[in-house]
Amino acid sequence: MTKYYTRACNFYHGAYAKSLIKKKFALPLCGGQNIAFDKIEIIKRKNNKITSKTISVKKINTLNKLLKKKIKQDLKKIVLKRKNFLNNVNFLEPSIMGILNLTPDSFSDGGTFNSQKKAQNHILNMIKAGANIIDIGGESTRPGSKTILPNVEWKRVAKTLKNFKKKYKNTCLSIDTRKSEVMIKAIKCRADLINDVSGFKYENQTLSKLKRYNIPKVLHHMQGTPNTMQKKPKYQNVLLDIYDFFEKGIQKIDNKQIILDPGIGFGKNLKHNLTLISRISLFHSLGLPILIGTSRKRFISQISGKNDSKERVGGTIASVLFLLSQGVQVFRVHNVNEVKQGILVFRKILSNFKN
Repeated sequence: MTKYYTRACNFYHGAYAKSLIKKKFALPLCGGQNIAFDKIEIIKRKNNKITSKTISVKKINTLNKLLKKKIKQDLKKIVLKRKNFLNNVNFLEPSIMGILNLTPDSFSDGGTFNSQKKAQNHILNMIKAGANIIDIGGESTRPGSKTILPNVEWKRVAKTLKNFKKKYKNTCLSIDTRKSEVMIKAIKCRADLINDVSGFKYENQTLSKLKRYNIPKVLHHMQGTPNTMQKKPKYQNVLLDIYDFFEKGIQKIDNKQIILDPGIGFGKNLKHNLTLISRISLFHSLGLPILIGTSRKRFISQISGKNDSKERVGGTIASVLFLLSQGVQVFRVHNVNEVKQGILVFRKILSNFKN
């Protein structure tokens, strides 16, 4: 079987991007005017042999009939404006998802915000700093972590979830859980988004149970389980395998209100993570917004060596800004203020750039 994939590349930004789009020298990415591209990488996968070539978008009509049809279908999705289906979230602008771990054992902040006062202060500080999504979780999914019972997980997050919309009705509330019981209870507390790191595979009936609620979802990729995912993860091709996973997963979610997350660090080694980050723009051809969580991840320490630090703010911001330059829309982070500062400065520089 032969399959083709289309990756937008050769990006332009800011005022220069707008001028190229206006002159029809380049195409807009995801319906915006601040990022444009004029080349695509066409990736061919046949019997696990992978080849690719990069061409100008102006040369698409020189391709054979079947390939041209496929590439044009992908291009429609790449340039399509993403629908804004989340509370107070505009996918034409970068969004920050602030992390609130109400766990004793998360990899970087376990136990830090377990009291109600600390949790509420942290939520308020993240929103003030620029987070328009707050992702609340009660079970650690760090490498090697153990599964906990639904009632234990709910007990950790219940009070925070029940009070959230009373104080922050205009902030998008996300629940980070693999368990349908916790999801449904969170929905009844007016959660706006379900973020399940298992890709809705932890329980067989999760998606069918959620149908009646018509709630947006993060389709997250993870190989294995948190307990096993970092034990020699293997792929035929990490980029294309995850693309195929997304394609199948999208078909199973009825309302198509989906954000894609390739799951950096979830069943990936350093090479896998770097491949996904550097070629993330492939996933734009699925026509949906993309979320990435690189915050404080291990790959940063693997690269930085002796320059590693506890919060890994420098490595987090470096990865966020690169991903922003590739059109990623949502960033899941711990250090909201520092990341927001980086985004503001980076975008201001780009907006003034002229070739």
